[in-house]
Amino acid sequence: MNCDWQSVVVSRDMPLGDVIAKINASALQVALVLNHDQTLAGVLTDGDIRRALLNGKSLLSSVLEVMNPHPIVVSASMPRTKMLSLMRRHVLHQLPLVGENNQVVGLVTLDDLIGAINRPNWVVLMAGGLGTRLHPLTQDCPKPLLTVGGKPILEIIIESFIEQGFNQIFLSVNYKAEMIEDYFGDGAQWGANLTYLYEKERLGTAGALSLLPDMPNHPILVMNGDILTRTRFDNLLQFHESEGAVATMAVRQYDYQVPYGVVCVDGSKVQAIEEKPVQSFFVNAGIYTLSPTALEYLPKNTFFDMPTLFDRLIAANHSTSAYPLREYWLDIGRLDEFERAQHEWEQHRT
Repeated sequence: MNCDWQSVVVSRDMPLGDVIAKINASALQVALVLNHDQTLAGVLTDGDIRRALLNGKSLLSSVLEVMNPHPIVVSASMPRTKMLSLMRRHVLHQLPLVGENNQVVGLVTLDDLIGAINRPNWVVLMAGGLGTRLHPLTQDCPKPLLTVGGKPILEIIIESFIEQGFNQIFLSVNYKAEMIEDYFGDGAQWGANLTYLYEKERLGTAGALSLLPDMPNHPILVMNGDILTRTRFDNLLQFHESEGAVATMAVRQYDYQVPYGVVCVDGSKVQAIEEKPVQSFFVNAGIYTLSPTALEYLPKNTFFDMPTLFDRLIAANHSTSAYPLREYWLDIGRLDEFERAQHEWEQHRT
């Protein structure tokens, strides 16, 4: 409980963009918003930021517009076991410690209380694609083994999960599966437990999940095997649980500028003309969290894509959520994106 909590203290009028930079520079994944007298005005977590972005807040918005003004706080004298119970009950990863008059005296994190986490959540990486758009590079090499910075894409992904405490990893393979298995083996060299899901026929971005040997006991993470990202997967899981969702889809903001003046009309009357407006959309980022209930909607050994699974869950009135990514993300699906990764990846190490 001796973390450097002062490094994530922000003022009430700080713009959201500056707060995000401060949070990203810290491992605590939270900002403490203090009043002038050092009392706690509120907290801003990773989940708060993502919900604000979904609601259209800009990076210039004041932290006051986004923060949680009524966070759960405890006295520093509370026993650690009670703190841990409180955090688990409310799905919290950070807990401000306050003294008399609500002045902040510290911050406790879940890692402080239970140490380095070996997470029970399974990870499924979709690594069976043909990589047609990357020909001729994938003529003799499966796309996940193409190298970025001297290391296969899939190895970079696996190491990212392991560094964050996820070591039960399933690889869905099809095209040149033997090359992937020869390279990674059982994963022991990386400190992982790798299991292969063999697609005899291509099953899509969700159908391969029907090959899992058992029903998981916890939400699982699913990710396409051609994505480079600095995403914190524990934040994604926490967001999924706090939203009470059965399925969560990571999304990216995509801006499109209309190359013409857009004319707004009412019948034959011109109401307004907007010159080359920019329209923003959220697009699928190829990273998902699925609770065990979601897997019950998968057909066996049938081609089935993830958007179709979400459609089924929505039709069945299950809660689904969108998780906006704000970290580095690149889908290596084309030759130009592969070349871009060679220049960008190392620059986004932190």
